[in-house]
Amino acid sequence: MVHVDGGARGNPGPAAVGVVATDPDGGAVAERKAYIGVATNNVAEYRAVLLGLELARELGASEVEVVNDSELVARQIEGRYKVKNAGLKPLYLETMRVLREFETWSVRSVRRESNKRADELVNEALDAAG
Repeated sequence: MVHVDGGARGNPGPAAVGVVATDPDGGAVAERKAYIGVATNNVAEYRAVLLGLELARELGASEVEVVNDSELVARQIEGRYKVKNAGLKPLYLETMRVLREFETWSVRSVRRESNKRADELVNEALDAAG
């Protein structure tokens, strides 16, 4: 399972991503964070999903569950919402390409409180970037 979050201070504004990979029992096994420059919140959310999938692959996962706090991104990945924003389409397509590399995958959206560590990593990366 990868808990992912992306955020921007301003929309668009300075943006970062945070990822926490957990084992089946919920224990954290790896974390990543990165400053991604100026971006919108939704771009940051997609970049966080992609970083989470990269981390899952590095850890040898063949199945992945992506947990985020962006209902829009989760619904787009599920195919329930169309991707209308031209800036998000390439990120969406790349996400779907990478997801197909896993035997099984799922995505779900949770409240921000349930994604706390990934959110903390975003803020750490933004603070470090100045």
